[in-house]
Amino acid sequence: MNISFFVGVISIMVVFLYGCIGEIITEKSGHLNLGTPGVMCFGATGAVVGARIFINITGGPDAVRDGAGSPVLGIFLLVLFCLIFAGIAGLLYCFLVDTLRCNQNATGLVITTLGVGIYKFIGSILCPQVDRHGFTAIGRRFFSSPLPVDFRNSNWFTQLFLSYSTLVYIAIIIAIIVFIIIKKTRIGLNLRAVGENPGTSDASGVNVTRYKYVATIVGSLITGLGGLYYLFDYNTGSMEYSLEGLGWIAVALVIFSIWNTGLAVFGSFVFAFFYQLPTPLSNIIKNEAISPLVSTLPYLITILVLITISIFNKKETQPPSALGLTYFREDR
Repeated sequence: MNISFFVGVISIMVVFLYGCIGEIITEKSGHLNLGTPGVMCFGATGAVVGARIFINITGGPDAVRDGAGSPVLGIFLLVLFCLIFAGIAGLLYCFLVDTLRCNQNATGLVITTLGVGIYKFIGSILCPQVDRHGFTAIGRRFFSSPLPVDFRNSNWFTQLFLSYSTLVYIAIIIAIIVFIIIKKTRIGLNLRAVGENPGTSDASGVNVTRYKYVATIVGSLITGLGGLYYLFDYNTGSMEYSLEGLGWIAVALVIFSIWNTGLAVFGSFVFAFFYQLPTPLSNIIKNEAISPLVSTLPYLITILVLITISIFNKKETQPPSALGLTYFREDR
């Protein structure tokens, strides 16, 4: 294994991290949103819409490839529409669960199915094969490290830690900020209380519905950035439709990190390591059965973590007590 392998690990781990952080915030409010893969797809769809608008107002894919267009405008449009689409997905989930009293598990699966379908449908329309060089140009121009290439490749440290786009560092910063908010602030205390016992929180004057709505929408916004990152940063604008599987990995990672965004950074790295490991192993060990076996290790570790926290049953390692239970004041 060389430096490029670990650079690849850090690059893909960010997709998991965005999804995991968003789902942790959502689940802290008591919402079990299995729509994380769909929300990621909604975010990626919004990014595609933003990219299409940028390409059209710039003069076409050839003009974008040749360097036309403002990077600030391009990034703004992609991020804006990504957040709008992901926010709509979160709002739809809350409306169905908290307002219409739908089942949380079924609603999450509906969001995932809808998001994946919309991503493939809109992606095929707005990003046809003949125009894909424009989307690739956006990914390569706007979502790469701002540092000079010679500096990034000067030594192992700069290659390993300074060769990524801004979205990579933003993901880690968000994880730290969310950890502090949940653990150290009044908002975080109320959020945890809503997830543990919404009835008691409601009786104490906390607006349970508002916290659930805001937490789920904010979590969806962060999750949606994972879709944007995967499509335009990790894949440099190349349309691929394997995002759903990465979203399910993010859901499993929530359990692995025991609902802690600080541990989510480490967990994302572990999952990404085993996700990338089959490639170098297949070059060393000429056995086709090894790669699929190695790919299952993160899930096996997640099962072991789930069994362990169930055995020890410590409060700080358990999911929110009201997770998956829809709350209505009239039922108190």
